[in-house]
Amino acid sequence: MDSAVLITYDQDDMIDEAVALCESADYKVKHVIKQNFLQKPKYGLSGGKIEDLKEIISTVKPDVVVFDEILKPSQNYNLASELKMEILDREALILQIFEKRSSSAESKLQVKLAQARYDMSRAKEKVRLSKKGEQPGFMGLGTFEVDVYYNEIKKRMINIKSKLVKSGKQRKLHRQARKRLGFKTISLAGYTSAGKTTLFNALTGEQREKNDELFTTLSTTVRRVMINREIALISDTVGFISRLPAYMIEAFKSTLEELLYTDVIIFVIDASDNLDELQKKFKSCYTTLNEIGVESNKLVFALNKSELLDGDQVLDIVDYLELKGNKKWIDISAVTGKNMSELKKIIGNIFQNDISQNSDKVGVKTYGN
Repeated sequence: MDSAVLITYDQDDMIDEAVALCESADYKVKHVIKQNFLQKPKYGLSGGKIEDLKEIISTVKPDVVVFDEILKPSQNYNLASELKMEILDREALILQIFEKRSSSAESKLQVKLAQARYDMSRAKEKVRLSKKGEQPGFMGLGTFEVDVYYNEIKKRMINIKSKLVKSGKQRKLHRQARKRLGFKTISLAGYTSAGKTTLFNALTGEQREKNDELFTTLSTTVRRVMINREIALISDTVGFISRLPAYMIEAFKSTLEELLYTDVIIFVIDASDNLDELQKKFKSCYTTLNEIGVESNKLVFALNKSELLDGDQVLDIVDYLELKGNKKWIDISAVTGKNMSELKKIIGNIFQNDISQNSDKVGVKTYGN
């Protein structure tokens, strides 16, 4: 396993997540540099910290420096030039994890599209810098070669998109077949490592691989589950994460669009997080679901890992996330099986009321303790 020096924000939840991202990309973090601000114009961090960073690098001798923020190409270039090290910003690190995790043909295409868009955004900036004379040439190339490279990326993206369109048509045919057969559908959504795969296994009796690494699920998996003594279909989806660029979400559109057509979405929340972290992750996921176009009346909020909490703590979370009122929630444990049957009853009631198709005609019933 290669080693890394990690530069991240001075907040415990951000440090934990950044370390987990590094480990998921097979980097062992040897040193963490904590900063309050990582968006300084030239290097991302203050120039005074560069000398400290050089000393740390000479002592630790890492293989890479991971910068837990999105760097402009000029910032990455400046930092790499000063440190004489490979610099991976948050985007590049997540792309490495995506590439490692992709297994199906469709997920591999989605990762390639995200990588192409990452390269495209940098090619544009490199062209701009070279035309201004700030950075003559790009990776040893002249302006003409940069334009050729830029056009090559565009061609690559067009080719990948055309293949993903075919995959999308195949998905549509599968959805139509399920509808003809009368199957109701359930999808799992939530922040990465919230316990979606563990819940998937608990509901289906499946033994899908689960671990503490991030983004273990990039490909949609569909299985049968019994609801109201009838067969329904449940699928696991890619986990969300904060500060995920829009183009990465767009790259996985063909997978995420399944959420638009499903009858029920179980929004899995890691109830063991502290309240501030909970709210941050909740907001990140909820915003992404809104951007995709998901109807809120499809959502059931599952407070997972609640075996670690008492009843008052659960209610504090419900109040903090404003889940009372017209929202449907339940505290569960995918590990111990707590409230699994109650969760199935909630899903069954939604199926019976057909809320997903008649949201304006049917009142939303509130669930929870």
